[in-house]
Amino acid sequence: MQPTIEQLKTLYRVCIMASNLLKPMNVTRLDERTKRIFILVGETIEIEIDIDGGMIYDGIKF
Repeated sequence: MQPTIEQLKTLYRVCIMASNLLKPMNVTRLDERTKRIFILVGETIEIEIDIDGGMIYDGIKF
């Protein structure tokens, strides 16, 4: 499975935000079951990107 263009655009924005915070992106995974991209930034920040490019952090969609 390939990520959508919207997911890739959001992933790029998340990479920039993590870089600005000087945090490593420890895990980046495309979950084929949910079709979401999962990102672990640092040790505690978990972000998901859904199929339409929406960013989900702490249960809130942005």
